[in-house]
Amino acid sequence: MEQGRKSKTIKIGGFSHIHPVFIGGDNPIVIQTMWKDSLSLSGLQNAAAKIEEIGSMGCGLIRFAVPDIESAEILGKLAQMVSMPIAADIHFDYKIALRCMDFPIAKIRINPGNIGGREKVRLVLEKAAAGSIPVRIGVNAGSLPQDLRKQVDEGSLSTAEALVQAAEREIAFFKDFGFANYLVSMKASTIADTIIANRFFYAGTGNFEGYSPLHIGVTEAGPLTAGVARNTAALVALLTEGIGDTIRVSLSDTMENEIIAGREIIAAAAQIAAGNSRLRRRGVNIISCPRCGRHSFDTHGFSGRWLSRLYAMDKDITVAIMGCEVNGPAEAKHADLGITGAGDKVLLFKHGEVVKTITADEADNVFEEELRKL
Repeated sequence: MEQGRKSKTIKIGGFSHIHPVFIGGDNPIVIQTMWKDSLSLSGLQNAAAKIEEIGSMGCGLIRFAVPDIESAEILGKLAQMVSMPIAADIHFDYKIALRCMDFPIAKIRINPGNIGGREKVRLVLEKAAAGSIPVRIGVNAGSLPQDLRKQVDEGSLSTAEALVQAAEREIAFFKDFGFANYLVSMKASTIADTIIANRFFYAGTGNFEGYSPLHIGVTEAGPLTAGVARNTAALVALLTEGIGDTIRVSLSDTMENEIIAGREIIAAAAQIAAGNSRLRRRGVNIISCPRCGRHSFDTHGFSGRWLSRLYAMDKDITVAIMGCEVNGPAEAKHADLGITGAGDKVLLFKHGEVVKTITADEADNVFEEELRKL
């Protein structure tokens, strides 16, 4: 496999009030998530506030399912309220994609195989080109073209090979129309198919207009624990090989946990592929003990209250949340700030040195005070 290849850079947003995000090339890996519910006009203010919150946690791009024209109209209004680039995920009806591009929606995701035929794809690409709007070619193992699905079922083609061939077809289709402003994703619900398909593509398959940026992830990965495990196995393997430009950790869980998992997966890959600047870690590094019968401090409850706030901080620090004096200052002495139980008291420590002894009732307020000093 060829190592060190760089994809071309795609710019998402950067028009109107939309913050630009650059994917590919030497740019850091971008974390995405997907909105979990349907949108309503009455819920737009809350949605805008939530998008701001997850943006502070490290999300660079958010995708919305757009099943009909009414949804496109509502999403268009939301896009006018936020600075984070919004991607519209569209299947079956090309008119929805066309309507979305009347608004400051920064990216379109289509599966050209189900959008309604060559002429309809052409209309989508022409409007995207006029607005400098990137399009993601999204190929899923569950929605392969019928001829490729038949070959997979017959055993003459692997799922990974079929994913790449499906992507190749769509890239060639885009090339016919002179459209090069695209990304590619080839997703499966299995770890092996996800890794192999993206390795095939990265090695040169589908290299029509230069190496396209890759959106990677295990689709339909499951609930929190299973989904994080499966995505970690696939994404760390790919990222450490230089494969992938943007990720989504697909979970049957919250957007916040998808973002946290994405950040930690990138951090894990960075530890393995030391020196890869695209995997550089930013923000708070949280370490915490799992808790046991020795604990005298509720690490689970404390972590639950502080997790989102810590990940939203723009500080390159390590924070330790420990349950007892065994796992407290000694084992976490490298932490810039730590909190731990010690009998009926709670200790605040910095780099192994205790700075305050307090009660459990004071823990949150005092922790916040010490955090602000860093």
